[in-house]
Amino acid sequence: MGTVSKALSLLSFFAPDRTEVGLSDLTRLSGMNKATVYRLMGELQDSGFVEQGENDRAYRLGPQVLHLAALREASTPILSVSRRILRELSEETGETTHVSLGHDSWVQTLSHAYSPRHATKVTMEDAQTVTYHATSSGLAILAYADPEFVETVLARPLKAHTSMTTVDPEVIRAKLAQIRETGLSATLGSYELEVHSHAVPIFGADHKALGALAVAAPASRMGPAQQDIIKSALRRAGAALTHRIGGSPPRDYPQNDIA
Repeated sequence: MGTVSKALSLLSFFAPDRTEVGLSDLTRLSGMNKATVYRLMGELQDSGFVEQGENDRAYRLGPQVLHLAALREASTPILSVSRRILRELSEETGETTHVSLGHDSWVQTLSHAYSPRHATKVTMEDAQTVTYHATSSGLAILAYADPEFVETVLARPLKAHTSMTTVDPEVIRAKLAQIRETGLSATLGSYELEVHSHAVPIFGADHKALGALAVAAPASRMGPAQQDIIKSALRRAGAALTHRIGGSPPRDYPQNDIA
């Protein structure tokens, strides 16, 4: 890993429940030595990517992150465009919906919506990071990613989040082939037990998957009829989101059930 990659990787340890991180925690989480982390964080601080409070030595994200996020949204406005689609999809399915973006090592939730139809629902957090191999969103993105990227992801240690997580690279490769046949991925209990999730990829102007749109529900509600409703609604919503951000799917992407 190069110096730039090492520095940027430290930013991945910030999360909704960890908005400030101290040097010792960054050292532990990253596995790097303390001197290296201190030097890299100093460079990130000089560039505005992190900052420290006046009376606190812990680091937090800096203004440069907001600047880049605004530029990203201006060029690919997936966040603003997705909010209405998420609400409508949640109303139609009665379940939790969310949109995520793929990154080098993880998938990050960008926005979500809840349905008031059920008291029991799958809860989400914006900016939550999850793994590729254990989530329907991650698998949907991987299915349409460059083969080199897929192999890089599968070559890493794959964490078993639950007893139902698939960690065998060969089995995952077979799953990705199945997803390419249908254009839709599904997982049951692989990231959180009792959660059944479906997802479709979201494509950019280059016909590559930049993220995924998903519906997550308690497994107890996911009978065949409900799954059919979710799959059909999800395909339409995914196609609409791809279109509204100026993207288009590759020619071999299945178009069935999309109206």
